[in-house]
Amino acid sequence: MTVTPGISEALAARVANTRFEELPPAAISAAKASFIDALGVSLAASTLGEGCEAFAEIARANGVGPCSLLGHGTRVQLLSAVLANGALAHAIDFEDALDGAPVHPNAAVMPAALALSEQLRCDGKALLTALVIGCDITCRLGRALTINPDELGWYPPPILSAFGAAAAAASLLQLNQAQVLDTFSLLLTQTGCSNQFKTAPESMIRGVRDAIPAHAGTLSALLAARGVRGFPAPIEGPSGFYALFAQGRYDPEPLLKQLDSYYLGVEVSLKPWPSCRGTHGFVEAALRLRAHGDVTPSNIRRIVLRGHPLQQMLVRPAQQKQRPATAIDAKFSLPYTVARALVHGELSLRSFDANALSDSTVLALAARVAYETDRAAGDRWNGDTVVCELEDGTERREYIEFPRGHPSRPMSSADTAAKFIDCAAYAIHPLAVGAADEILETVAALEEVADCGAAFAALGDGA
Repeated sequence: MTVTPGISEALAARVANTRFEELPPAAISAAKASFIDALGVSLAASTLGEGCEAFAEIARANGVGPCSLLGHGTRVQLLSAVLANGALAHAIDFEDALDGAPVHPNAAVMPAALALSEQLRCDGKALLTALVIGCDITCRLGRALTINPDELGWYPPPILSAFGAAAAAASLLQLNQAQVLDTFSLLLTQTGCSNQFKTAPESMIRGVRDAIPAHAGTLSALLAARGVRGFPAPIEGPSGFYALFAQGRYDPEPLLKQLDSYYLGVEVSLKPWPSCRGTHGFVEAALRLRAHGDVTPSNIRRIVLRGHPLQQMLVRPAQQKQRPATAIDAKFSLPYTVARALVHGELSLRSFDANALSDSTVLALAARVAYETDRAAGDRWNGDTVVCELEDGTERREYIEFPRGHPSRPMSSADTAAKFIDCAAYAIHPLAVGAADEILETVAALEEVADCGAAFAALGDGA
């Protein structure tokens, strides 16, 4: 069991002491891209996200407030907004990811940071700082793991993202180092996510999971700001985060490396397709194979996928993954997503509605998908291969080292804007005419915003 004293204090100091003026331009640009991406995905989830409306109903029942309830054209109280918007953040699995680590860095950070920035009416620099620091803390904690907590019965993305939400909230509340430590320890008492839902095809928990960490992180910071004391070493202590969720197995270097100058948000991938990031290399390979013209559903005898052992979760249990019952389960299914890409030449928000999930051609092809572990893969993320065995005995194959959206193959600003516009159109209460373009412009120049409450008014207003 690894124990490196001082990690909690070092991370708390980073949260308390980071100032906008010290942030590298690349970190600021990455935060803007992830923020607008998260807003758009959440707007779409207001109609497409299974289980999200229950959170919205609870938020509305708690009364009107200053914070936007995304996609609903209304405003609610702070913690209500954080909870409801947190449910939206991952519900359609279209938000950003850190390739090779079990985290979605901004799924809980964005709801916490947006609602608090509206409540506090802080400026854009404060919001950007919170976004940068929240993402960075989540990524560092995830990258330091030397065992996947999923192997121990825990589902790590929402557990890790809770610390990012707490860090973002603490930054906006301008907590000092001791208060940030209190925030982290208060959070640890509220954190946990069993992976038991994987055995329940009808479960919606996988989709709405980030509601809980976003709420817990924000609440912890608010309590710490009011003097509620925590305990030492909530990260590395003998009963801290790593001890509880990873048997104390972690590498301290990613936690502490370049802690004064580097922010991991620059390594985050944006998603071109609305499914688990672990499917994207295979989806891109399938789309390339389809483009050859001689690979069609009717002449494919068998499809073999080769990748890392981590991705086996996307093909097991086989019957569930070949015939997913819910949108969120389909998004975590390699047989379904690859078959859908091969049959229809796309994987879009429309690929996961009820009609799409019952597409007999897609389901027939999904049943012919097999997965083989690439034992040469040394890293968690080491490239994906799709092999189509054709009826005439020949093979066609494609290999993708880094899927589109990876920092080495980033989505362009035009792609990001188009994704936001497309997602925003799915909101229950569409944005007013021209509001989507205004939000894009606001985020592009977020450091110039004087009042986030006013700047994002369109998010809480109906059309």
